Amino acid sequence: MNRRHCASAAITLVCALSVLITPVQAFAKPAPPSSSDSGSGSGAPKKSLEEVRKEIDALYRKAGAATDAYNLAEEKAEKQSDEIVKLARAIVVGQSKIAELKSQAGAQAREQYRTGGLPPGAQFMLSDDPQLFLDGVSRVREGQQAAQGVLGELTRTQQDLETYTKDAGTNWKKLEANRVKQAKAKKKINAQIAAAKKLESQLKKEERARLLKLEQEAEYKQQTAWLSSGALKEINREASARGKKAVAFATDQIGKPYVWGAEGPKSYDCSGLTSQAWLAAGRPIPRTSQEQWRLLPHIAIKDMRPGDLIIYHSDASHVGMYIGDGAIVHAPRPGRNVTLAGAGSMQILGVVRPDK
Repeated sequence: MNRRHCASAAITLVCALSVLITPVQAFAKPAPPSSSDSGSGSGAPKKSLEEVRKEIDALYRKAGAATDAYNLAEEKAEKQSDEIVKLARAIVVGQSKIAELKSQAGAQAREQYRTGGLPPGAQFMLSDDPQLFLDGVSRVREGQQAAQGVLGELTRTQQDLETYTKDAGTNWKKLEANRVKQAKAKKKINAQIAAAKKLESQLKKEERARLLKLEQEAEYKQQTAWLSSGALKEINREASARGKKAVAFATDQIGKPYVWGAEGPKSYDCSGLTSQAWLAAGRPIPRTSQEQWRLLPHIAIKDMRPGDLIIYHSDASHVGMYIGDGAIVHAPRPGRNVTLAGAGSMQILGVVRPDK
């Protein structure tokens, strides 16, 4: 049995178990709060577990959006750092070249001084010998061209050096601006994740188990609705050769933890997983889910094939890789591992194809 069918079987089994263990009324309303859900003495009623689930989900989604901002700023900072290094090398080469050209120009000036201001060719022009006169004319022209060449190259090199220096300064400013963006995004990510973890930490062990079940129920409900819409009926295309490689890479990472900003090999965030999978397939793509959505070719859902990327939520803050049979592989959020899920278990924004 090939990898895609194994993944399909796993998703089918998960969904089947969910059907068996999940009462229908669980989707209609949250369970009534138990005695442990009562207020802590402050007089304000404690939130229901379903409300806590939604709040935690919202916090992690905000952290995901901030992670995209962090990753994009990091990617730009890396490019600008590389550009600054190239410019610095060009400046060193330019400075060396200017020193060499100035030396040549100085040698020409000293020679003219020693000959009374006339180059050797000009002295030959004063000769009574016709042949020496003609040779002198030729040498004067050559000397003039050489001098003009040195001065012209010196001027061009100085102008290039000024441009390199200006570009380096501009890139330094951009680099610092992106570092500031990174710092703000990092602060926001940590704040959102800390708030979500604090909410979870206030729950008892049995409540955390129920919370996980509520998450699974919510995902299953959305996946069921998506499948019921008939979305999967026309989706039966085979993966491209590169798509198969990308799927193989992504599914091999199942079980590894989500860590924001991570690109492997031990951990991944959502777009770190998809970008590294396609890099392994020989097709570099943008690092973040938002840039993947913005820059990669868009595909109709009915035309999806394994290896395509499904972008989720209105802000394109999450991405998973379609592996066929209505399933994706993705890195969900902090506290979760790379796993299989239903392609319709979250709000689909659209689909992109890296190798179109």
